[in-house]
Amino acid sequence: MRVPKTMKKFLAVKALTGGAFPPALLPLALALTLTLVLLLALSPAKAGVDPATATPAPPGPQDTCPVCGMFVAKYPQWIATVTYGDGEAHHFDGVKDLFRYLSDVPKWGQGRHAEDIQAIWVTEYYNLARIDARKAWYVVGSDVLGPMGHEAIPFATREDAQAFLEDHDGQRILGFDEIRKDPPQEFRAGGPHHPHGHGK
Repeated sequence: MRVPKTMKKFLAVKALTGGAFPPALLPLALALTLTLVLLLALSPAKAGVDPATATPAPPGPQDTCPVCGMFVAKYPQWIATVTYGDGEAHHFDGVKDLFRYLSDVPKWGQGRHAEDIQAIWVTEYYNLARIDARKAWYVVGSDVLGPMGHEAIPFATREDAQAFLEDHDGQRILGFDEIRKDPPQEFRAGGPHHPHGHGK
């Protein structure tokens, strides 16, 4: 953390005077002390933010999916993200490509490994919130298509997933680990580029 020049002067004066200040300097001393307290409180190391639970920043306009190469920011309602301990991230234009990536991280991750992953995020279908991919429920086989065709549609609750399945001719509801162990056939076979059906 960089210390402002005024703060450095304040600390130097304090050191020279043994911690005592003339009355005229007390307002300045108080203001600088409060500034230092705020800087420490707002610094990332002191903020108490767990990178594994902090919502990731959205992809930039030039961020591409490491699996299919598509520009991810064009499809905000489908974004999935993997974050790493060093603060870097990979973004995907759908859950399907996310799971393909997870099936072989060294292949798609440019030297990354599965153990490097700190958090995995998907975009909830109804409210577009970023949710923990490991806790989400996924509907497969529905009539809603993503940027890469058939998708696993993520939901924060099983109840929402069930309602969507009934409304959109879904076939199954799967958890994260179920998809990892036995990916749906359309995940393995891929899918053509179709206009997405979000919001139907």
